[in-house]
This record gives sequence, structure tokens and C-alpha cells, in this order.
Amino acid sequence: MFARSLILAAGLLFAAVASAADAPKWEAGKHYAVIDPPAPTGTGDKVEVLEVFSYACPHCAHFQPYAEKLKASLPKNAEFTLMPADFQPIWLVFARGFYTAKSMGLLDKTHQALFDALYRDHLPIRTIEQLADFYAEHGADKQNFLSTAQSFIVEGQLEQIRSREAAYGVDSTPTLIINGKYRVAINSEAEVGFDQMVEIAQYLVAQEAKKAKK
Repeated sequence: MFARSLILAAGLLFAAVASAADAPKWEAGKHYAVIDPPAPTGTGDKVEVLEVFSYACPHCAHFQPYAEKLKASLPKNAEFTLMPADFQPIWLVFARGFYTAKSMGLLDKTHQALFDALYRDHLPIRTIEQLADFYAEHGADKQNFLSTAQSFIVEGQLEQIRSREAAYGVDSTPTLIINGKYRVAINSEAEVGFDQMVEIAQYLVAQEAKKAKK
């Protein structure tokens, strides 16, 4: 009887250990949030990895190396994109500058440069005029930049920010949105920092990439 009980206990212990080993490291509702209903994506058949950020957000500046690490790790069927937040009036100025720079093909060479100008060099950039001066130093025509900043295209993109923030449930930056389905942000209670945000995003991208291949 004792031997049989011992075998049974050992079997239960093995099952518990196996179950723990099979359990995912990252849990929905704890380490990341599920967006319900899912929000539309803008990357076609590719898995979208969207960073909601602001140049006015110092945490976003600190997150930049992690964002680059995540971007470099993505599979071929995933794409990293950016969306500026507009939580404060000054953030809207930077959002306008972002969409203007994007429409002029300046983002790739100025994204990190603007963070550096603000948080390394501490340049006083707070207005669209000052942003135009910054982008002029990186190849833009200042007057063209200012006129583009007031264009219907840029205005339309700015108008979509609030509805997209609401659809994603975003209330802080930086936040990562994975394929319109999952929201990943800093969470001190769940011990989610920048390193963990990258790992969680990579985990979710892998899950979504598998689904896309089926």
C-alpha cells in the first residue's frame, strides 16, 4: 500500500512539474492585455508591431535601444511601425512634426536624431517652427515643411490618433501593440520593464507569425 501511494504521489508530482513546464511564461491579463475587439492593422499580410510613443516622452527616448532590438529581431512576415500619441498639447506638436516628416520621407534619418536633440543635446524644441528648423538641418526645406504640416493629409492623420488610442486602450507610452490584438506596456506589479516588453512582444509576434503561415 505504501509503495502504491508513493508511486501515485510521484506520478502526481511529475504531472505538476510537467504542467508547470508547459505553462507559458507570459500570461494574458497579467503581462500583456488582449484588445477586444481587435483593432485594424496597416501592414497587410504582415504581423504589425506598432510602438505608440512621443518625442515629448523621456521614457520613449530611453526605450529607443529596446525598440531597435525588437525591430531587428522580427521575422520577415512582421513589420515595425510607429504612431505618435497626443496626450498633451505639446505632444500634438510633435505628432504633427512626425507625420510631416513621414510624408517627406525624413523619418529614417531623423527619428533617433530628434530624440538625441531633445534628451542628449537638450535643444529647446517645442513649436512647429522649431521643429521645422530641426528638420531643415536634416535636409528638409523649411517652408515646405511648414506648409506640409498644415496639409489635409497631415490633419487627417492627426484626427485619427484619438480613435486609434481608444481602440488600442493606450494610456501610457511607450506601448507596443501586436497585430492589433495585444497591448504591452510597463507594469511594475507584473515586473514588466523594457527588457520584458521586448520579450513579450517577440513571444506574441511568434504566435501571430505561426497563425499567418497556416
